[in-house]
Amino acid sequence: MAFITLDIKKLKSNFDLLNAVFVKNNIQWSVVTKMFSGSKSYLTELLKFDIPQVCDSRVSNLKVIKAINPDIETIYIKPPAKRSIANVVTYADISVNTEFQTIKYLSKEAKKQNKIHKVIIMIELGELREGVLGDDFMDFYESVFRLENIKVVGIGANLSCLYGVLPNHDKLIQLSLYKQLIEAKFNKEISYVSGGTSVTIPLIFQNLLPKGINHFRVGETLFLGTDVYNNRPFKKMNSDVFKLYSEIIELTVKPVVPAGDFGPNLQGENVTFDQSKIGDTSNRAIIDIGILDVDVNHLELVDKSIKIVGATSDMIVIDLYENRKNYKVGDLIEFKMDYMGTLRILNSKYIEKRVTR
Repeated sequence: MAFITLDIKKLKSNFDLLNAVFVKNNIQWSVVTKMFSGSKSYLTELLKFDIPQVCDSRVSNLKVIKAINPDIETIYIKPPAKRSIANVVTYADISVNTEFQTIKYLSKEAKKQNKIHKVIIMIELGELREGVLGDDFMDFYESVFRLENIKVVGIGANLSCLYGVLPNHDKLIQLSLYKQLIEAKFNKEISYVSGGTSVTIPLIFQNLLPKGINHFRVGETLFLGTDVYNNRPFKKMNSDVFKLYSEIIELTVKPVVPAGDFGPNLQGENVTFDQSKIGDTSNRAIIDIGILDVDVNHLELVDKSIKIVGATSDMIVIDLYENRKNYKVGDLIEFKMDYMGTLRILNSKYIEKRVTR
């Protein structure tokens, strides 16, 4: 059975490094836990760290988190769907919002549960994902301030996720100015200017982050040590917190070029082959993982002398060429993964999750 490992020591090292950066710059940060896909074993290990606040885009994951540590503050980082309102109020102390009608539903449910539900209102800064348009923003806030059992605690923005619009000093200054306008007009204190995510971290080191940005939501850089802005690893951070291992379930010398009439494969692709290689053979291994679990484009073989040559729903085929390392059936093939590869694997219930210390 294929399995993924989480190296706790390496993760803690990444956490401590980031925490030191944020503390030095008077920034509160929230760990984005959606990568763990609600894994109780992984979340239990993570919550042993000194983490005051976590956020997730799945209510079911927040439910697991609250079961492990009822006192930790949780943020639901996706505008809530109407049908999930009751659970959002139950398991999320804070939610991000962009629709007034949704916040009215939250207000009604919070009153029913005898709670004050906190909200961060997201503004559109050019990424064209979630966010209230700037022209409507002041009126939007004024309407929300009138609602019962709702407390506005922040203003936020999302960048980079949909179209890759990068954060910069001007955009984040704009976010900070909106906060000042709201406080001045309505005489309300806005605690969080949540303008930071993993992609924004390099701006701290370049002294380009406006002082008004005081809240970050960080996942990828913590878990993978990635400088998302420049698409490279951060020095001094661990990029191999996670490793994937898959077992060889068949190893046979086979032709390099398949034989027969061809049509689209499982993924609808029409695959072509170098006909000059007809008659050539190679050591081909099948491993026990497939595209049901991961996108092979987001996998990186640790052994650079071998190559993925195809994948189906439950199996990946690897060309071992001369099999110089003498792989055998039952041996493990090791992979590194990028963010999307790790996210997909951890979301698969078919992959065993292990912890290494």
